[in-house]
Amino acid sequence: MSHACAFAHLCHAGDVAEGKAIKVEKNGLTLAVFNIQGEYFVTDDTCTHGPGSLSEGYIDGDTVECDFHNGSFNIKTGEVVAPPCMIPLKTYKTRVEDGVIVIETDGE
Repeated sequence: MSHACAFAHLCHAGDVAEGKAIKVEKNGLTLAVFNIQGEYFVTDDTCTHGPGSLSEGYIDGDTVECDFHNGSFNIKTGEVVAPPCMIPLKTYKTRVEDGVIVIETDGE
């Protein structure tokens, strides 16, 4: 059963304003939920470079800049856009069901 998928309901889509992000803690994960032009994306909230919270970072288009060392990531892919970050950010398959943002997680 190591390939099973679980689904976590994170928050209501209306909780995340367009061009903004919120932090959600669910199932032991600390996540950033982004609304980019009405599409929702979920990444780990903690920057891969330091203790910065990406849900509190500066969002410009589909890029988020960490407020700790100013490294940047592509919100949609998790790829590093600007140093000092070097490790890509974990992203999650995301969808909206009945107005609720849901992610796919590794099931146990």
